[in-house]
Amino acid sequence: MITQSQESLEMLVMVSRLLSSKLDISELLTTIMRLASRVVGAERASLYLLDEAAQELYFDVALGLPEDVQKMRFKLGEGVAGTCAKEGRSIIINDAATDPRHSKKADSKSGFTTRSLLTCPMIIKGKVIGVVQAINRTEGDFSEIDKNSFEAFSSQAAIAIENSRLFSSVKEEKRKMEIVFKRIKEGAILTDINGGIILINSSAKVYLEHEKYKFKNIRDAFQDYEVKPGMETVLAAEESVSRLELYREKPKRFYLDGTAIKLFKEDRDGNQIAEGKLWILTDVTAHRLEERMARNFLSLISHKFKTPLASINGYAQILRDESQAKGLPELIQKSSGTIYSQGQKLNGLVESLLDFVTIDSLDSSALEKIDFDAADFLGEIAEDARARYKEIPGLAIKIAAPEQVTVKADRKIIAAGIKSLIDNAIKFNPGKDKLVILSAQSRNGYSLLSVGDNGPGIPGEELETVFHKFYQVEASFTGQVEGWGLGLALVKKIAEVHCGRAFARSQLQKGSAFTIALPSK
Repeated sequence: MITQSQESLEMLVMVSRLLSSKLDISELLTTIMRLASRVVGAERASLYLLDEAAQELYFDVALGLPEDVQKMRFKLGEGVAGTCAKEGRSIIINDAATDPRHSKKADSKSGFTTRSLLTCPMIIKGKVIGVVQAINRTEGDFSEIDKNSFEAFSSQAAIAIENSRLFSSVKEEKRKMEIVFKRIKEGAILTDINGGIILINSSAKVYLEHEKYKFKNIRDAFQDYEVKPGMETVLAAEESVSRLELYREKPKRFYLDGTAIKLFKEDRDGNQIAEGKLWILTDVTAHRLEERMARNFLSLISHKFKTPLASINGYAQILRDESQAKGLPELIQKSSGTIYSQGQKLNGLVESLLDFVTIDSLDSSALEKIDFDAADFLGEIAEDARARYKEIPGLAIKIAAPEQVTVKADRKIIAAGIKSLIDNAIKFNPGKDKLVILSAQSRNGYSLLSVGDNGPGIPGEELETVFHKFYQVEASFTGQVEGWGLGLALVKKIAEVHCGRAFARSQLQKGSAFTIALPSK
C-alpha cells in the first residue's frame, strides 16, 4: 500500500508539472484526458465541462468516442456525471450495469461497455466547472485510494483549466486592443506609469516619426513638437484626463490635439492605483489652418472697414446736426439720422469683431495675471454697466458675493468676458423688468464668476452650441437683436486661455446663468 501511495504521489507530481506547462485550452484538455486514465489505471477517461447558461454538461474531450456521442449533453442530476456535478462530490461505481445512476445512452451509441466508474467534480473557488471521469479500472475495482488520487488530480485539472481560460481571456483582450489600436484613425499610445511605451499604433508612429527616432518613452516622443502645457506638467497632473496641444513648424505646419487618459487598477483593499496612461492624438491641422485663415480674414475685413466707417459716421453726424439746426425738410432730417444710427450700429459690430479676433488669437503666455478680489471687480463692472444702460427702464444690476473670492487672471480680459455676458443678458431679455445678477464663489479649486438673468431661458439642447462661433438661438425664441453671435464664443475663449472653462445653466421662462470657471492656482 505504501508502494501504491508513493507511485500515486510521483504520478501527481508529474501530472502537476505537465498541466502547469500547458496554456492552450484544447491542448490542456487533451492532456488532462490522457493523464486521467493513467492516474488510476483506467481503460479510458471522459471530461465534461459545465455550460452555466444551459446548466448542462457536455463532452469537451472524449478520446475514442464517436462524434454523435461527443455531441451528447447531460442535465445536472442526469447520470453519474450529472449527479456528481450537481452534488459536487466524487462517486465510485464498480458495477455500472446494476447502478440506476448510470445512464446507458452513451454506451448504446458508442457500443462501449462501462463496467466501473470513478467520477470527480472539478471545483474552482467553490464552483463546479466540470467533471472528469475514469472508466473501467484495468485491474480490480476503484478504491478510496484511487478516489483520493483522482480528486487531487481533478483539483489540479480545475486550476489548470481556470488558468488557461484566464490566459485565453487576457490574450483575446490584448488581441482586440491591438486591433483597435491599429484601426483607429487617431494616434494612440499606451504607456506605463513611468511613461514607458507599451503599445503604439501606426498613426502615432507616422505623426511622431517613430521609425526615425525609435523612442521607447513618451517623454522622447514629442521632441520635434512644441507641447502646451509641458510634458512634465501633463505627466504629473492629478486629473484623470489631461489635454495638451502639439505644434510643429517644420517641415510644414502640423497641429495635434492630445488627450492623456489615466488608467487605474484596484489593489487588494479596493483602492484605485494609477498604472499607466492612454494617449490619443488627433490631427487638427486643417481645422487650425482654417481657423487661422478665418481669423486673418476677419481681422483684415475689420480693419478695412474702420477707415471708411469713420468717414461715413463723421459726415453722417454733420449732416444730421446741420439738417436739424437749419430746419431742413423732415425727410432729410430723418434720412441723415438713420444713416448716422445705422453707421454707429455697424461701427459697434466691427469693434466687437475686432475684440473677438484679438482675444481669439491670444496665447496664455501673453496674459498678465494678477490676484484680485472678485467682489470689488464685479462691483466696478456693475457700475460701468449701469452707466452704459442708464436709459433702459426697469433694469436692475445686483451683486451676490457672500464669501471672499480671490481670482488669479488677466483682469482686463476677464472684464471683457463679463461685460459681454452682461450685454447678452440685457439685449436678449424682452421683459420689461430686467434683472442681472453678478456673483462669485469658490468651488473645487476654481473661482466661479457668473452672470445670471431673468430672461426667457435657453432650451437644454442649445446650452453647448450657444458657445460656438457665429451661433445664435432663433430670434423668434429670444427676440434677440442683431449681432455676430460671437459674444459667448469670446467668453469661452477667455476661459480656455486661462485653462478654465465656460458653461451655462438655464430654465425656460425663468432665466439663465453663464459662468466662467478659473483655476484658483
